[in-house]
Amino acid sequence: MAQFATPEEEWHAFLSGTHPHLHDKSPLRFVPSNPRCKLCKAPFGGLGAMVLRRYGFAPWPKNPKICRRCFDGLRASASMCPGEPGGTEVRGAEVELSMLFADVRGSSKLARQMSTLEFTRLMDRFYRTSSQVLVDLDAIVEKFVGDEVVGLFLPFMTGPDHAARAVEAARALFEAAGYGSAEGPWVPLGAGVHTGLAFVGVVGGQEERDFTALGDPMNIAAHLAAQAAAGEILVTQPVVDRTALAGTDLEPRHVSLKGYPLDVFVLPTRPAIAPAG
Repeated sequence: MAQFATPEEEWHAFLSGTHPHLHDKSPLRFVPSNPRCKLCKAPFGGLGAMVLRRYGFAPWPKNPKICRRCFDGLRASASMCPGEPGGTEVRGAEVELSMLFADVRGSSKLARQMSTLEFTRLMDRFYRTSSQVLVDLDAIVEKFVGDEVVGLFLPFMTGPDHAARAVEAARALFEAAGYGSAEGPWVPLGAGVHTGLAFVGVVGGQEERDFTALGDPMNIAAHLAAQAAAGEILVTQPVVDRTALAGTDLEPRHVSLKGYPLDVFVLPTRPAIAPAG
C-alpha cells in the first residue's frame, strides 16, 4: 500500500481515481451476490450482503453503487485546519470535477397554481427521477435543495471523462423530464454544467458531517443554472474544452453571474417528437 505524507494527499489520490485501493482486486468479489460496490466489490444482495452490512458494507445514500465502508478509512484521517482555535477537522482535497445543477423553473408559480398535494407529488417525482439519472451515470447526489438537485462527477467514479458524463446526465435528465417527447415536459427545468477545481470531502461537526464540494466553481455552476431558462442547459468553456462539444456549432451567450461576466454556451437538446398521425 502506498504511503501518503498527508491525509490531503490520500484524499486527492482517492478522489482523482489514482489511489491503490481503487485498483486492488478485492477478495470481496468472490462473495455472492450482485449488485456490488463499484469500488470494493462488496455484495449488496444475497447472504453476503446480510453478513457484510453489519460491518458497514451498505449502499451509500449519495450513490448506492458504492458502499459506506469505502469512505470510512479516509473519514478517520483528519487534517487540522490552521488558524482555528484547537483546530477543525477537514477531510478532503482540491480536485478537478464537473458539477451539474438543475432546478425546476418557476417553482413558486407552480406551487400557487397547484394544490399542495399535487405540487408535493411533482417535486417528489422530480427528486426520484433526477436521483436515478445521476446514479445511473455515476454521479454523487450532492444534495436536493428546495427545487434544485446537485450532482458531482468525480474521477474516482467516472474516470477522466467526468465533464462528458455531466453533459450526458444533463441531457438524460431533460429527456426523463419529457423534453423532446410528443407530450412535452412534465416539469420545467433549467440546468448548468461547469468543470473546475474545488474542495471535495467531508465537512461539518462530529454530529453533522456531510460529503460535499466547496469553492467558486460550485458557485459558478449554481448561478449558471439560475440563468438558464426553462428547457435550457448552459455549459461553460471548460466543459466544452473537455468534451466532444469542442469544435461544434454552439449558441454563445454572455451572462453575468452575480456581477461576474462569463461567456457560456447553450447545449442543444433533441427536437420535439411530432405526434403520430
